[in-house]
Amino acid sequence: MPGSRTGGRPPVQRTVRRPPAVRPRRVNPVLRLYIRVRRAWDRPLTAYYLILGGSLLITVLGLVMVYSASQITALQKSLPGSFFFRKQLLAAAIGAGLLFAASRMPVKLHRALAYPILAGAVFTMALVQVPGIGMAVNGNQNWISLGGSFQLQPSEFGKLALVLWGADLLARKQDKKLLAQWKHMLVPLVPVAFMLLGLIMLGGDMGTAIILTAVLFGLLWLAGAPTRLFVGVLAVAAAIGAILIKTSPNRMARLQCIGATDPGPGDACWQAVHGIYALASGGIFGSGLGASVEKWGQLPEAHTDFIFAVTGEELGLAGTLSVLALFAALGYAGIRVAGRTEDPFVRYAAGGVTTWITAQAVINIGAVLGLLPIAGVPLPLFSYGGSALLPTMFAIGLLIAFARDEPAARAALAMRHPRFGRKRGAGGFGPVRRLRRWNTMRRRASAARPSGER
Repeated sequence: MPGSRTGGRPPVQRTVRRPPAVRPRRVNPVLRLYIRVRRAWDRPLTAYYLILGGSLLITVLGLVMVYSASQITALQKSLPGSFFFRKQLLAAAIGAGLLFAASRMPVKLHRALAYPILAGAVFTMALVQVPGIGMAVNGNQNWISLGGSFQLQPSEFGKLALVLWGADLLARKQDKKLLAQWKHMLVPLVPVAFMLLGLIMLGGDMGTAIILTAVLFGLLWLAGAPTRLFVGVLAVAAAIGAILIKTSPNRMARLQCIGATDPGPGDACWQAVHGIYALASGGIFGSGLGASVEKWGQLPEAHTDFIFAVTGEELGLAGTLSVLALFAALGYAGIRVAGRTEDPFVRYAAGGVTTWITAQAVINIGAVLGLLPIAGVPLPLFSYGGSALLPTMFAIGLLIAFARDEPAARAALAMRHPRFGRKRGAGGFGPVRRLRRWNTMRRRASAARPSGER
């Protein structure tokens, strides 16, 4: 325009200076990984998945190692090479059914089963001492023949009976606020436990008695037993154990084989030393699955008590550390379930099962490593033996049920796995929802059409 000061030129646009962008601070990768792992551990379903996944992995790996470690023993007895594997697979299938049933049972039903299981365990453990019914295996009179090649060891079910019955007893006494008195804490828990121990020791099974004692101390610890009371019961149990060991030449010989590197006179430490040989020859990654040398008659009980040694020889340090990691995860999950619940029965039962499995694993692995005397107890979920596998898998089902019963876990499972059988029109998944929506639209369109329109 003629009167414009700019002379017809467009106004100069001033550039607006933006503040410099703030760069995000770089987080240490190690710290980031720690934060992610911490969040994963704190999720409500962590214990549930650890118990379910860890127990299944241990059982499957145990089946593989039983098949590998038992072939030579079966052939030496003029049996098919897969004889022990098929029996263990059958026990695992039955145990899986028990695990599923226990994981779906409500807590009230678990408590109701405590007394029948205890009565059944006491009755069958007493039958072991009846001539013609009980039978001796490896010098221990603690088996009942079921016909054919099937046998039952009732003392294995005594562990489950003590856990369930002891947890129910302590929970009821806690509800009545009676655990503050030492008489109510000890009676009748300790007398019944000593009765079970007496029935076990009549058959000479010191290893199972040690596990049962560990379960008893675990229950007393969870019940908040005073230190003096706890130490007193421990001193009595240690004195009885020392007398039983001192009066048995076989147990004294096992005690002297701790840390042995030579079979010694009369090959008294043959099994312990060859277990170390098997672990030492495995190296980092092992000699290969099925390539063990010690299982060719050199290592006694290669598929039962010393299956961990064969695992070290064939799968090496990596395989043994994997087994240890799985048991550690299982133990951590059990402690977490016991620590986060408000139900006293769940706390005592979860703590008792965790004590049972971890103590038995430590005793078995410690004996194979030469750190503890050979107690003759199998590695839980891993060694051959249906009598040990069945109650252990039922106990794992208990832990799964308790982990599912947490309020946060129950809500998370309901969100991830909606229940079937919803009412029509209440929602659905993918194609089902779209099909219902399309059918609804068709019905509405048909209702809106005139009567003569097709």
